[in-house]
Amino acid sequence: MIRWVSLAIAATLVGAPAAAQVRIGLLVSATGPTAAIGVPQKNTGDLLPRKLGETTIEYIQLEDGADSTRALQNAKKLVAEHDVDAMIGPSTTPAALAILDTIAEARVPLLATVGSSNVVEPLDAKRRWVFKTTQNDDLIASALIRHMKKHGVRTLGFIGFNDPYGENWFRVLGPMADKEGIRIVASERYARTDQSVTGQSLKLIAAKPDAMFIAAVGGPAVLPQATLRDQGWKGPVYQTHAVATDDFIRLGRDKVEGTILAAGPMLVIDDVPEANPTKKVARAYIDTYEKRFGAKPATFGANVWDGWILLERAIPVALKSGKPGTDAFRAALRDALEQSREVVGTQGVFTMSATDHNGMDDRARVPVVVRDGRFRLLPE
Repeated sequence: MIRWVSLAIAATLVGAPAAAQVRIGLLVSATGPTAAIGVPQKNTGDLLPRKLGETTIEYIQLEDGADSTRALQNAKKLVAEHDVDAMIGPSTTPAALAILDTIAEARVPLLATVGSSNVVEPLDAKRRWVFKTTQNDDLIASALIRHMKKHGVRTLGFIGFNDPYGENWFRVLGPMADKEGIRIVASERYARTDQSVTGQSLKLIAAKPDAMFIAAVGGPAVLPQATLRDQGWKGPVYQTHAVATDDFIRLGRDKVEGTILAAGPMLVIDDVPEANPTKKVARAYIDTYEKRFGAKPATFGANVWDGWILLERAIPVALKSGKPGTDAFRAALRDALEQSREVVGTQGVFTMSATDHNGMDDRARVPVVVRDGRFRLLPE
């Protein structure tokens, strides 16, 4: 009798389908010049759920140190050695652009956590597998230009990174500002690792613009602003949403007081009205992160969290079309992500389409000012 029971149990176990396992690769820069971005992204990766219903989720996290070559090597490793079904990351625009070909060839969906819109635009065959969880440059730029116009800014001095992040911002901002009668009268560049921008700053001040615009990321965005202030510039300074980190304020101190930017509502969550659709989701993420790590997360970590929120909706749909680890599953996952509608994240509400792989609207941005050493909501 015992033998028959044992055989029956064994047969049941053999015949039972194995629980599905989805593998997700995480690409981060938790070291190097953009560590202020990568650390909260790495930490957020540690918070992501390991189960979705009966499906097991496995995460493989790789560090690139803000090196695009390493990021490419990591992406190839995730495909070849780990057979991932999706990726979230990387932390920098140059790294994201470097892996586009690999993503397209492997036909693996990427939830890009970088700022520049050129990761998903133009939406060609190479970018068909890429979705973006941060606000596109033009969405942020339009809010800043509206503020400039309202406050009488007619001319701008521009300084940005000498890489795809800075160049894309110049490409987007220039024509948009020009349409509103605002001209860029001086344009300079610097490297993320530069220790001085004295020459560039002097040229900008000599052009006598009404305001300055800096297109840089995190801590390195402080350098040109501090230099401008040290050289006597007293006018307004605009920055992008890539400075939405406490490191920017900690490093810049009084030199960044009064900085104007536009960013996701999470940056000033305490000032955002309760009616904002993202507030509840953002607060839940902040509380989860703070409980684990003892500090509030930078908004860059939320970009990883929002990547999971989108995947959480898309994975059950894709499972109906194929098993994880197969081309059919990944294709269905890509299609499900593209069909995301009114998905509320920490940073905004996502509605993707065949022509829009960012899917954010005005609900994903608020005007912000650095006041008394804190990011605060800027009344319009």
